[in-house]
Amino acid sequence: MLNLRKKILVAIDGSPQSDKAAEEAVRMADCNRSQFKSCVYAMLVLPNAPTSTYTDFVPTAPVTETEKWDELRRRIFYVVEKSASESDIPLEMIVEYGEPADKLIEFAKREQVDVIVIGSSGKGFIQRRIKGSVSHRVASTAGCSVYIVRG
Repeated sequence: MLNLRKKILVAIDGSPQSDKAAEEAVRMADCNRSQFKSCVYAMLVLPNAPTSTYTDFVPTAPVTETEKWDELRRRIFYVVEKSASESDIPLEMIVEYGEPADKLIEFAKREQVDVIVIGSSGKGFIQRRIKGSVSHRVASTAGCSVYIVRG
């Protein structure tokens, strides 16, 4: 089996499930002991910024442009950064705005990602029916392998 560099995309949102997925993604990258190091892309997808209305005189800034962003970013990406640095795995952190499943799939296709690692929230049947499941949408529509990590 040819063991070349793998591109691994992990969905990050700061939840315990995404932290577990991040650890799994780094572990997968670390298993590749060939001369070509695997790379982990950690993606945080934020909801679309609220649109301004004519009554707004001063529109609110996106969260990434606020004073709190550096601390928030550090907390959300802490586990994946720590795991990747301990294992000496190349890590690229990406922040996007939009629908999480769509953004993950678009990025995976554009960058020719080999596997998407995503945490499963373990929502109940009713919540899954109302809100939908990002992990299910990604698994059913992605053009690459999807590894769902249970919390």
